Amino acid sequence: MWFRRNRPPRDPKALGRWGEKQAQAFLETQGLVCVERNFTCQSGEIDLIMTDSDKTLVFVEVKTRTSEDHHAVESAITFAKKRRMTRAAGFYVGIHDLAHRPLRFDVITISASVPGDLRHYPNAWVP
Repeated sequence: MWFRRNRPPRDPKALGRWGEKQAQAFLETQGLVCVERNFTCQSGEIDLIMTDSDKTLVFVEVKTRTSEDHHAVESAITFAKKRRMTRAAGFYVGIHDLAHRPLRFDVITISASVPGDLRHYPNAWVP
């Protein structure tokens, strides 16, 4: 189980931050290193930016929900969200001069109603 805290917070923003911490802890156990959290620019926002062992930049979208009673957590990853995140990643790569590095987009979903329900989708989409 990857959760550090037994019960997630009820406040939506706090729940999101809690989920991002769980996702970061999980990815670090997989050998990734956190470069930046909550990168924001005019194009959009990226929850986590990690580096894999082969120097691949990994842009991670984390979606945390209290339950999946009405919709699967994955349904929150819309085409518009992917487009905004892809633009934000392009901006990040540009300002840090990282165009030579390989990159990928991962998604982590967490359903807080089921302890330990963390799903990782590596290379969830290709821009």
